[in-house]
Amino acid sequence: MVGTPMLDKTVSGIVSLAMALAIVPLQAATESAAVTAIPPATDAAYPGVLSLDVDLRDVGQKIFKVHESIPVHAGPMVLFYPKWIPGEHGPTGTLDALAGIKISAGGQALPWHRDLKEMYALHLTVPADVEKLELEFQLLSPTAGGDFGASVSVTDRLVDLEWNQVLFYPAGHYARNVMFQPNVHLPEGWKFASALQSDTPEATSVQFKPVDLEQLVDSPLIAGKNFRRIDLGSHGVPPIYLNIVADRAENLAATKTQIEHQQALVKETYALFGARHYAHYDFLLTLSDTTGHFGLEHHQSSDDRLDADYFTDNDAYLAEADLMPHEYVHSWNGKFRRPADLATVNYNEPMLGDLLWVYEGLTNYWGEVLAPRAGFWTAEQYRDYLADLASGMNHVPGRAWRPLQDTADEAQVLYDVPNAWASWRRGVDYYDEGSLLWLDVDTKIRELSQDRKSLDDFAHLFHGIRDGSFAVYGYDFDDVVAALNKVQSFDWSSFLHAILNSTDANAPLDGITRGGWKLVYNDQPNPMLRSREKAHKITDLIDSIGIKVDEDDRPGALIDVLWQGPAFNAGLAPGMKLIAVNGDKYSSDVLRDAITAARAGSRPIELLLQNQDVFLTINVDYHDGLRYAHLERVKATPDRIGEIVKARGG
Repeated sequence: MVGTPMLDKTVSGIVSLAMALAIVPLQAATESAAVTAIPPATDAAYPGVLSLDVDLRDVGQKIFKVHESIPVHAGPMVLFYPKWIPGEHGPTGTLDALAGIKISAGGQALPWHRDLKEMYALHLTVPADVEKLELEFQLLSPTAGGDFGASVSVTDRLVDLEWNQVLFYPAGHYARNVMFQPNVHLPEGWKFASALQSDTPEATSVQFKPVDLEQLVDSPLIAGKNFRRIDLGSHGVPPIYLNIVADRAENLAATKTQIEHQQALVKETYALFGARHYAHYDFLLTLSDTTGHFGLEHHQSSDDRLDADYFTDNDAYLAEADLMPHEYVHSWNGKFRRPADLATVNYNEPMLGDLLWVYEGLTNYWGEVLAPRAGFWTAEQYRDYLADLASGMNHVPGRAWRPLQDTADEAQVLYDVPNAWASWRRGVDYYDEGSLLWLDVDTKIRELSQDRKSLDDFAHLFHGIRDGSFAVYGYDFDDVVAALNKVQSFDWSSFLHAILNSTDANAPLDGITRGGWKLVYNDQPNPMLRSREKAHKITDLIDSIGIKVDEDDRPGALIDVLWQGPAFNAGLAPGMKLIAVNGDKYSSDVLRDAITAARAGSRPIELLLQNQDVFLTINVDYHDGLRYAHLERVKATPDRIGEIVKARGG
């Protein structure tokens, strides 16, 4: 630096000595880091079998107690906690739920330290002559909030166990090459279901047959005080069961007709694909108002969690009837056939979501189509559902800046985005817009082939191969295009890219038009929308005034406001709470009546709102009345949508 005096010999000598001394620990640290670096995964068997013991008897306190024995050899070692969870499409491993980690060998505690870059990795050194590590910790199961496995998974009467939450595994290996011996302890009198096999299925302390880590993570377990198992019938195929746990015994009461829907689903799905990729299949259904509500796919089972009254309330049944068809389809599309970038070798390799519009979008389409084919919905109810879906996607101005492809590329982030401003920020739209995309493909194949071919033929060709094979069969974009061309020759690459990369503000509705229908609006309620409103405890007026209102935890609170819609332009925002409408205390009926009344005059709708600690009055100058989406038949055109939902299974 200019102007700095030269150091004298004494100071210079001290500095040189200090620098020399500093080199020693620096070198040692560098060498240590090199020795304990996280090893890359290799396709070689891990020596020995890991024993995993999970105690679920402390359900009242929501504590899962874990003991794991790991065969080892002397030297540096890295243990992974699963980070990238299949089906959740992101680094969603519940690391923050772990506590009390203790690692020992021969009764002596071993020190460990967390990797400073990869938080899901633990470093340790195995002493000489040690052949087995003992690992203990607790999973403090979430008590509120969260998505998927990070949501509530246990009540006093039931539990959902995802094995990836209760284990560590050695780094440097493919998941399929690490063998586990899993065991579970349940409260007295509880029954369970899982795709895992056991010689003692009625016991409360259960030892399962050894499986590799990939199968273990792919085989969740449900258990509960109130349990019902329904044989859906093999129909000449591997056994399939619907297993239900519920907080209350009365919620197990699936009717004969509902069971027939589930049986028809098995037939219709096999008719669609023409092959199976499981030795047996278990629907694992949790019915509770306390646990998280979602579905998560697995190869030989599905983890489905719904409201307690799913079987006993007609609106709940209609609103969620496509969930189990969706997750069942994933056994073919997502588990057997899987985008190569999502078929990682273990649970700490990043997943790339660029083809989630196939993985989830196509599954979403088939789940919705199978619902009427199996009888969960009528053809009319499917059209009402499709109209509501199409209208919702047509009210997404964020499409003008974020194309559909980007919603897949950013999936690992978008699952956690708030509901607020959803129409502008966009979320995981490759589900619903993916349905519209694949309806477009289906009707295009039908049109080009003079209705001799359809997307069913693609399903047979792409997913209905290698009957009985469990091995993941990866694919890329070109494989999808090639299969479509085998069904019907066309420039599918350009067709798909045009939709995926579009920044048109309007949703892709060509599939509806080509299907013989058109999207229209009137003031007659859409029955499927009303069922969804009742089941989810919301008021959805996005199609009219442009708001969605909570009727559950915070009655009157705005969940979302349509970007640049009437309410947005008046100054409303998510989080505000409706207190009164035109001077009357807020209720959904009062608001609907005010919207209807405003249609006949020039007076704006007067809203009293609470915005945190401030009360304010906002006038919404809206006069188009209530608007509900419907599909209207286009005369003199083929009713391809009607053909699409016809049963195939016999």
